[in-house]
Amino acid sequence: MAPGNRAVNVRLMERDAALEAVFQPVRAPTTFEETVERLGTAIRLGLLAPGSRLPSERELAAELRISRSTLREAITTLTQSGHLTAQRGRGGGTFVVSDPPLADHDPDPLGQGAWSVLEHRVAIEAGVVLLASERADDSDFDRLDDLVDRMADAADFEDYRRADIRFHIALAECARSPRLVSEMTEVQGAMSDLIGLIAHPHQVLTHSNEQHRSLVQLLRRGDATRAVGLMREHIEGTEHILGGLLPRTAS
Repeated sequence: MAPGNRAVNVRLMERDAALEAVFQPVRAPTTFEETVERLGTAIRLGLLAPGSRLPSERELAAELRISRSTLREAITTLTQSGHLTAQRGRGGGTFVVSDPPLADHDPDPLGQGAWSVLEHRVAIEAGVVLLASERADDSDFDRLDDLVDRMADAADFEDYRRADIRFHIALAECARSPRLVSEMTEVQGAMSDLIGLIAHPHQVLTHSNEQHRSLVQLLRRGDATRAVGLMREHIEGTEHILGGLLPRTAS
């Protein structure tokens, strides 16, 4: 039986407090990533049941108070990761897949070990960006731009991730601190273990690399304050994506 014939429309469901929280307005500046997390977590916990149909794009964007283009990016991400499916024609729409990645109602899919890695990353990356803004030169920035271009042209996730790791280590090299290079290498290794647990939708990689490019531009201008803020948004976005797409608690 087609999903459109058996699914319950979320708009028509009686929403309990937990489900109602899914449709609260999303906050800036990580609207794309938080929308992915919000919907992905609701699917993982079964708040959005297998086979259920999401509200229309117009209705859902209005409820979340985000642009329809941002919502489309989030839905595309969750479709590529195997959480949602699109059905065309009469009775069509966007549906939760019949067998989504589920968990035993765990409100925190990351777990303490993962949060320790993410907190370590915040400390190292923010400090690196601050020092890089003071110590890097044009040749450093050119190298970072080349790595951004490599990520944009990557043939697959493995190519992208290799350039991504090299980008963050190159940032540490810009800080002129061998110890920070060592710490960054450790952080990126731990992040690879976490990132390896989830799907890698094109939309997520593109959005992340746009932040990389903006970061280099801010560093070229010596705008340390905004560069550190952007790096914090970049890491927070990763936290949201992991929280939304992880199928089980990370050890």
